[in-house]
Amino acid sequence: MSHLSNAQLQELQHTLLEEKKDLEHHFSANGEENAALGESLTDSTGDLSTVDNHPGDLGTEVFERERDLAVNDTLNDELDQVNQALKKMEKGTYGVCEVCGQDIPFERLQAIPYTAYCINDTPEKSLRNDRPVEEQVITPPPTGAGEGRQEHDRRFDDADAWKSVKEYGTSNSPAMAAKRDIEDYDDGM
Repeated sequence: MSHLSNAQLQELQHTLLEEKKDLEHHFSANGEENAALGESLTDSTGDLSTVDNHPGDLGTEVFERERDLAVNDTLNDELDQVNQALKKMEKGTYGVCEVCGQDIPFERLQAIPYTAYCINDTPEKSLRNDRPVEEQVITPPPTGAGEGRQEHDRRFDDADAWKSVKEYGTSNSPAMAAKRDIEDYDDGM
């Protein structure tokens, strides 16, 4: 920590404590929702059964739960990193790369105050390359599918759609249309 001045350390500590406060507030403010993520889908939605729901509704519910779980996992990891950084400050080992032992520049610590790595030793996060197993059995679309799909794009101008279709009539029955026509004439007199 010798490369950081007391003012720099205080600034970083203040930033870490604010970050910790915000993360803990997230978990306490969403306490009921976070607890519901551990429940079954039936319990968390309050439905007696998920059998009568439309598959799209269930898909949306499952997507929302998975997204919330992913966000909570990410924020929980960040909270752990913030707590570890604060412990390192107490021990006097804050601001030193865990891999190479070199000092982490103050500018990097300002950007990511809970980092434990210098730029060169930051673990690379990559997306998984594995694909869903269903893709192995799905037949590819026929060749040419989707080609020329936009060939006639804007052929029908939506702004003037009513002018084009009004000659074919409306959804009113003939009796309703006749009544409306008479009322229109009565109003004009």
